[in-house]
Amino acid sequence: MNKFAKLLMGAAIAGLSATASFAADNIKIAFIDPLSGPFAATGKQGLAQYEFAANELVNKKGGVLGGANFEIVAFDNKISPKESLIQLQVAIDQGIRFIAQGNSSGVANALTDAIKKHNRRNPDKRVIFLNYSAVDPALTNDKCNFWHFRFDANADIKMDALTDIIKKNEGIKKVYLIGQDYSFGKAVAAAAVKMLGAKRPDIEIVGNELHPIGKVKDFTPYARKIIASGADAMITGNWGADMVGLGKSVISAGFKKPIYTYYAASDGITKTFGSDGEGVLKLVGEGQLNPPPNDRADAYVKAFKAKNPDTDIGQPRIANVIEMLARAIEDAGTADDMVKVATALEGMEHDSIWGTKVKIRESDHQAIQNVHILAHTKNDIAHDFDNSGFGLKVESTVDMASAESPTTCKMKRPE
Repeated sequence: MNKFAKLLMGAAIAGLSATASFAADNIKIAFIDPLSGPFAATGKQGLAQYEFAANELVNKKGGVLGGANFEIVAFDNKISPKESLIQLQVAIDQGIRFIAQGNSSGVANALTDAIKKHNRRNPDKRVIFLNYSAVDPALTNDKCNFWHFRFDANADIKMDALTDIIKKNEGIKKVYLIGQDYSFGKAVAAAAVKMLGAKRPDIEIVGNELHPIGKVKDFTPYARKIIASGADAMITGNWGADMVGLGKSVISAGFKKPIYTYYAASDGITKTFGSDGEGVLKLVGEGQLNPPPNDRADAYVKAFKAKNPDTDIGQPRIANVIEMLARAIEDAGTADDMVKVATALEGMEHDSIWGTKVKIRESDHQAIQNVHILAHTKNDIAHDFDNSGFGLKVESTVDMASAESPTTCKMKRPE
């Protein structure tokens, strides 16, 4: 081999080494959510939003810590707590230190317990749980822990905002509660009973039932009971296929009164309801797309749609997760010391892309932010869902909702 060939080989080896080094420097975030089965659409939408946010809000701006990029690594949990724990261990074995999950509080409860145990037993391989959508209040109350951060408003915070609206509607005298039979569905029902009782004791709860999650094929029997109850409004925490099945059955049966929901939008849901949902579907949630809160948010949504024409920004808080994690890593000066990163996250106040402040409450790691009541409509929609012409428009807002709400969390911090 001549001298020139040796130089070429050396350059090639150096290039490969540099590439390998660069890849190793990526900060990986494990996305553990359903990518198959009845709730796959919700999981795939979340994955697309995480990948876009990482590239648009971090990587395109030079990354963190002098050039480290965020990399989203997807794991299909099939909406199963057991499968989620398997995927968690696979992610940890791959050296991933940040775990993102949101679909199903049942899964989140399993993950937070497992992460707490893992971190106690493996102080040199600790991980942080970025909960972006599982809203069981217990996760930031009795089951809180230092490694768990929730970026969505919890079920109680949302119900507090929702019942404030119902309180003002004197035409509502009877309410029907229905939800999925797991921790979140139970939390929604319990909060509704408690808060309606306190704010509007004259309202009668004419139904309060749970159904198996992801297993009901025909909601007609439930719809008949709701109609027969004479309810003036319905409250449900259903999501995914269960929201579509329940909502369509109830509306088809003739229910044209308010259906207050948590997750009845995007993932094909908005298109499926279409004009039938007009004046009926009301959602409680964070993040504002209509009207756009500012030019930056407007441009962000347009750029996402240009890259993902068949997907929506259905969970705006994902952008908050990425931006706040990047800030925490920069503030901590490391992506390896989870104590420092978690400490940087707790108490953080962030001016979000959505034009509002988000604060991670130090006492329980619950995000405090504006909560909106949003109407399913085609009027004055700048950013629709499912390319349907219909979207969510802000009707009212509770600023920094439940900022002073009590918590039973007794946070134990690592020494």
